[in-house]
Amino acid sequence: MERKERLKKAMKDEAEVLSRNAERIDYEIMSKITDILGSVKRKGKKVVLAGCGTAGQAAKRIAHTLCVVEVPSFFLSPADSIHGGMGVMQEGDVLILISKSGNTQEILNYLPAAQKKGLTVIGVTENESSKLGRAADIVLKIKIDREPDCWGLVSSASTLAFISAFDAMAFAIMEENGYTKEEFYLIHTGGGVGDILRKEL
Repeated sequence: MERKERLKKAMKDEAEVLSRNAERIDYEIMSKITDILGSVKRKGKKVVLAGCGTAGQAAKRIAHTLCVVEVPSFFLSPADSIHGGMGVMQEGDVLILISKSGNTQEILNYLPAAQKKGLTVIGVTENESSKLGRAADIVLKIKIDREPDCWGLVSSASTLAFISAFDAMAFAIMEENGYTKEEFYLIHTGGGVGDILRKEL
C-alpha cells in the first residue's frame, strides 16, 4: 500500500469508528450522564476525571471541554491521586473514570475513597463486566471493533470515541442551560475564538 493510501485509510477508519459508535451507544445512559453533569454547577459541586495513557489524554480533553461550557471540571492524575490528591474529592462530586479494559489498577484505586466519600462514579469502558463496570454507579459502554493501526492495539479511534461522546453531552448542556455568548466570552477572551466573540458582542 502506498503511503498516501495508508494515511488516508487510517483517517477513514477512525471516522467510520465514530460513525458506528453514534449508532451503537446507549443514549439513555448518555442522557442520564448529561443530566448529572448539567446540574453540577447549580449544586456547587465539581467533576473529577481520570484515565491512564491515551485514556488520560481523553480525560484531560473532556475536562477542558466541560469547563468551557461552565461545568467545573479537572483532571486528577492517577499518580497524584494516591499521594493525597484524592482529598479534593468531596461528597456530591462526580468522578468520571475512563478505562478501555475497565481493569486498570491505577483507575480502580479511586474507587474506595469515592464510594466512602459519596461521589457519583461514572465508568467509561468497553467492558461492563470489568471491575470498573461492576463498581460504577453508571456505566457508559464504548466499544469499537478495531483500532486502525496495523496491529489493532494502539488506542486511537477508541480515544476519539470517548471524547466524541462527551463533546455531544457538553454541547447539549450548553444549549439546555441557556449558555450565552456573553458568558462564553467572559472565560474565552483569547485566540481566534476570543477575536470572533469580541467583534460580535
